[in-house]
Amino acid sequence: MVFVLVALVVLALLASVHRYVWRRFVGDTTAPGSTLRKVGTVAAFVLPLLSLGAMTSGRIGAPFWLQQVLAWPGFLWLACLLYLTLALLVGEVVRPLLGRVLARRDAAAARTAAGTGTSVPAAEGAVAATASGTRPRTEELVPAGPPRPATPADRTPATAPPAEPEAEPEAEPEAVRDAEAAAQAETEAKAAAAAPGIAHPSRRLFVSRVVGGAAAAAGLATVGYGTHNVLSGPSVKRITVPLAKLPRAAHGFRIAVVSDIHIGPILGRAHTRRIVDTINSTSPDLVAVVGDLVDGSVADLGSAAEPLAGLRSRHGSFFVTGNHEYFSGAEQWVNHVRELGLIPLENARVELGGFDLAGVNDIAGETEGQGPDFGRALGDRDRSRAAVLLAHQPVVIHDAVEHGVDLQLSGHTHGGQLWPGNYLAELANPTVAGLERYGDTQLFVSRGAGAWGPPVRVGAPADITVVELASRQA
Repeated sequence: MVFVLVALVVLALLASVHRYVWRRFVGDTTAPGSTLRKVGTVAAFVLPLLSLGAMTSGRIGAPFWLQQVLAWPGFLWLACLLYLTLALLVGEVVRPLLGRVLARRDAAAARTAAGTGTSVPAAEGAVAATASGTRPRTEELVPAGPPRPATPADRTPATAPPAEPEAEPEAEPEAVRDAEAAAQAETEAKAAAAAPGIAHPSRRLFVSRVVGGAAAAAGLATVGYGTHNVLSGPSVKRITVPLAKLPRAAHGFRIAVVSDIHIGPILGRAHTRRIVDTINSTSPDLVAVVGDLVDGSVADLGSAAEPLAGLRSRHGSFFVTGNHEYFSGAEQWVNHVRELGLIPLENARVELGGFDLAGVNDIAGETEGQGPDFGRALGDRDRSRAAVLLAHQPVVIHDAVEHGVDLQLSGHTHGGQLWPGNYLAELANPTVAGLERYGDTQLFVSRGAGAWGPPVRVGAPADITVVELASRQA
C-alpha cells in the first residue's frame, strides 16, 4: 500500500513538472494551432512515456534490444527535464525584471516621441478650424464699422453664374497625427506602469521566448557536458590512508577501488574495456570491485562484462555485491565474475601479507536471505591485524566500527551523480564521497566509474581511486 502511494505521488509530481515545462517552452512561446505547438505537445506526452519505458523495461523482462532502444532517449530526457526545470525556475526570477526593463524602455520611447510632436498655437485657431472643415463667419474676421456705399462691383447680375462649391476639407496634417499617436502611446505606457502585472501581449511573448531560449540552452548544454563526462570514462584519483596496525612490510600497498560500473543497455562492452585499461595503467597490488557492476541479466550482459578478465594486479581482483546485483540475479553474476577471474567475497575474508581483506554482501540481499553477515566475515579474526572491508553501501559503517575494521571501502552514492542530487544523497548516507573517520575506523566512498539511469554526471565526476595504505611504523 505504501509503495502504491509513493508511486502515485511520484507520478503526480512528474505530471506537474511536465505540465510546467510544456507551458513555459510551448504554451507561452507558440501560437495556438501552430505546427510548433503541435510538435511540442506531442513531445510532452511521448518523452515521459519513453522515460517510464526505460525505467521499467528491464524489470519486466523486455527484450534487450528494446531496453537499448528505450534507454538512450528515455533516460536522457530525465536529465534534460531536471536541468530544464532548474533553468526555468531561475528564469522565473529574471522574467519580471526583464518585463519591467522593457516597459520602462517603451515608456521612455513614447515620451520622446511625444516631445518631438508639433503642438497647435492658439493664434492659429482659425486656420486649424478651417482645416478641420468649419468655415468662419465674415463678421468674425472683419472689424465692425459704419456701412460704406455700394459700388458697381458689389452688384451681382442676375445672370451671373452661381458660386463654385467649397473644396473638400484637406486631410489632417501629418504632424497632428504624429502628436496624437504619441499621446496615445504615452497614455498606454502610463497604464502599463500603473499595472505592472498586466504585460503587453507582444512584450510578454518576447520575454517568454528570451527566457525559454536561454533556459533551453543552459539546460541542454549542462546535459551535454554531463554526458561527455560519462562517455569519456573515469579519471584516476589517488589518496593515502595511514593505518595504525599496518606492518612496515605492507607500507605503500595500493588498492584500485572501482564501484558502480553499471554495465547495462547504455554502458556496454566498450565502457568495461575503458575501465579495465584505466585500472591496469595504475599497476595496482589489488583490485576491489565494490558492487553495482551491472544492470541486467548475465544472458544480456555477460559478454559486456568479459573485459574484466583482463584485470591485472599482484594479489588479484575481488568483488562484492551491490544492490543492483540483486535486481539482476546476484547468484548468476557471482558465478560469472568468478569465471572471469575475480574472487567474490560473500561474507568472507582472506588474509594477505600485511592485513585482512574482508567483504560482505549488500543489504539488498536480505530479501533473499543473503544479506551482510559481519560475524561470519570478521568475527573470529585476529584483531591485532589491520582489516580492510569491502562493503557496497556506506551505511554499514557502524557495523564495521563495532567489528574493529580499520578501513571500509564503499560506493553506491555516485557522489550524487546529478547536482543537486548530492544533497539528497547526504540524507541517506553518512558519507557521500571521499574519506572520513568514524571512531577508529576510516570510511572511503568512491563516486563510481559509471552512471545509473541517465548517462550523465554533473558535479560528481566518475573516478577510479588508488588507495595507498601507509604504515605508521614506516
